[in-house]
Amino acid sequence: MKVLHVTDVAQRDACLARLCAEYYGQSAGLTPLVVFAGTRRVLFAEEAARLLALVDNSGAPRALALLVLDEAGEGMSVSLSCHLGNDDEPERRLIAELALKAPLRVDASNAEQEAFYRRCGITRWFGDEPGTRIGLAAGHPATQEAELAPLLAVDEQQVLRRFKHDAKAFEAEKRDFVEGLEAFPAALT
Repeated sequence: MKVLHVTDVAQRDACLARLCAEYYGQSAGLTPLVVFAGTRRVLFAEEAARLLALVDNSGAPRALALLVLDEAGEGMSVSLSCHLGNDDEPERRLIAELALKAPLRVDASNAEQEAFYRRCGITRWFGDEPGTRIGLAAGHPATQEAELAPLLAVDEQQVLRRFKHDAKAFEAEKRDFVEGLEAFPAALT
């Protein structure tokens, strides 16, 4: 297994669509589409996000992760991640590899997520309240929570307003999302 940075635009969009669908599930309303559209139109356009995949020996994707830069450009946060299959081991391996090589930040919203990230090698934790903990990989430059730069983000409300006021834009993004799901590659190169 190896980690690939998905740079081909068509493959990246297909992987992003699948990642959003897997992460949010079918009962999430417009959220997967909003995140898909905002990530493509803002974060990818500004080169503020990277889509990575863990692939097996035949190139088949087994896990996906979206990393987003912080405002200072010093750290990266796992914005979304998923495993493709019944076992979460590929997702754990992907995040563990990223934690070894990148100045990685993770946000744990519950004890189960924190335990998962600890198994990925995230060793430093900030935050006293359960459900609001921030973990940092060894390569992250921050030494205390106050040093963490805000993460770059998409204004989801602005994307929703655009959808509401521009039916053509909404239909185009919806079509791109569905086409991305249908074009999800059996193998990445």
